[in-house]
Amino acid sequence: MHDHRRLGRELDLFGSDPLIGAGLPFWLPAGAAARHEVESYLYELERRAGYRHVYSPALGKRRMYELSGHWRNFADDMFPPMRVGDDELVLRPSLCPHHALIFRSRGRSYRELPLRVAELGPMFRAERSGVLGGLSRVRSMQLNDAHIFCAEDQASAEVAGVLALMRQAHAALGMGDVSYQLSLRGPGKKYGGDDESWARAESLLRAALPAGVKEVAGEAAFYGPKIDVQVLDPSGREWTLATVQIDYHQPEQFELEFTGADGRKSRPVMVHRSLVGSMERLFGHLIEVHQGAFPVWYAPVQVAILPVGPDQDEAAREFASAAADLRVEVHYDGSLGSRIRKNRKCPYIVVIGARDISLRHRSGEQEPMSRAAAIALIRAAARKEREERQAGAEVRANP
Repeated sequence: MHDHRRLGRELDLFGSDPLIGAGLPFWLPAGAAARHEVESYLYELERRAGYRHVYSPALGKRRMYELSGHWRNFADDMFPPMRVGDDELVLRPSLCPHHALIFRSRGRSYRELPLRVAELGPMFRAERSGVLGGLSRVRSMQLNDAHIFCAEDQASAEVAGVLALMRQAHAALGMGDVSYQLSLRGPGKKYGGDDESWARAESLLRAALPAGVKEVAGEAAFYGPKIDVQVLDPSGREWTLATVQIDYHQPEQFELEFTGADGRKSRPVMVHRSLVGSMERLFGHLIEVHQGAFPVWYAPVQVAILPVGPDQDEAAREFASAAADLRVEVHYDGSLGSRIRKNRKCPYIVVIGARDISLRHRSGEQEPMSRAAAIALIRAAARKEREERQAGAEVRANP
């Protein structure tokens, strides 16, 4: 009932094709419209919080991933290298090495810190066929990612700021409560860095969390401990949707430096964070949470316009033109009842009859009203949601 794969097909949100390959879904116009709105919101949320956005290539030399530690710890989950001349190029499994090199692209001063670098970027995982499914487990994904380069005494406050930003984003998207897990080292795995740096990283993460948060050994990243933000889907399954991590290892490997107030060189701490994870896993979750009936602000179609008969076609087109700042569609084919059922997930349905206009919200039918009044009502609802997002209202998740 809650499966996002079924709903995704039913609502024309995303699809797949054997010629493209397993684990490589494509986004159809309706899904792309919803995703674009969410991406734009996240971009603006991050910008207001002091993040600076970049673009970086989707691949890099194998040597870069050897330095970062990904090749030693993650090679089985990476696509094979591609030889181009004398180079071996690899599709990236994460964005952090690129952002580390962006930091070291010029000299840095302590006055620039914390430097918050963000990107919605593609990355690739060579997932086995047996674990692929819908949008939840894919081979190509767009990650809402960022890395904060800061002095050690700034790191705990930065982590707390990330958690607050996560709560704001999750509330705006209409997600339910989340839980937090502190993921630590465990036996039988290789980790970068020394015991002292790991102990400092764990201490910094604990300082940003309330007492009593569950700690799990063996779930840390190879370069540092992390806070995993866990969500339950409507079927009761738990997913990691967002994360924040502290890393001393990669700044050391890439010899990152900044000049302190005393003129001496120091290593920054690297804070990895994703507010909502990949767009694919996020929408797999949101489709199931909302059963495809998204909030007005990122609904693929905000207004479905249904003329009762051919005589109302021109009035329907005029309504759509007057509401061009909203996402509108006019539906002509089929009986009125079938068209209403087809658009039941749409926030607003406008039925244009011979004498009046009826505005229906998916929660119930509204009074008949004029075109201007109907458009004003829908604009007001969209504006209210936008203002709440910008103000960080209705934050429900509590760490």
